[in-house]
Amino acid sequence: MIDLLDKINRVTGQLVRWLVLFMMCVQFVIVLLRYVFGVSSIAMNESVLYMHATLFMLGAGYTLLMDEHVRVDILYSRMSARGKALINLFGHLLLLIPAISVLLYWSWPTVRNAWSIYEGAISVGGIPASFLLKTLIPAFCLLLLAQSVSCLLKSLHLLKGR
Repeated sequence: MIDLLDKINRVTGQLVRWLVLFMMCVQFVIVLLRYVFGVSSIAMNESVLYMHATLFMLGAGYTLLMDEHVRVDILYSRMSARGKALINLFGHLLLLIPAISVLLYWSWPTVRNAWSIYEGAISVGGIPASFLLKTLIPAFCLLLLAQSVSCLLKSLHLLKGR
């Protein structure tokens, strides 16, 4: 079970990391077109926003898998493996899983509504797919929940001495 949950986020992370390179190239073209040729495109600007949002929303589970998320690390770094497992167990069970579950529950009607009307562009002349951008919210929640459950199981295994 743990391996499957980790694999989902590992594969997702390895796919979305390429957006950094593509986003950088598109941003370079935007700057080149604007300042050299005097041409601007709202859709191109929005494409960078879409890629950036996709990278962060779909990469959050991978970041948790790699244990690279931001942490206020005053006591945690000095703790034993068992102490860290207890903190992680508490954090996932009482903080992350409930918070992400609430976000998933309350965002779903907005996402469903956006799909029902195929919600259009954020700006006039932009990408007519705001519904896809909003779909990142439940995807973010599900990927983060999957990784949180994996981390929770790892902590339980460590506490049981396996």
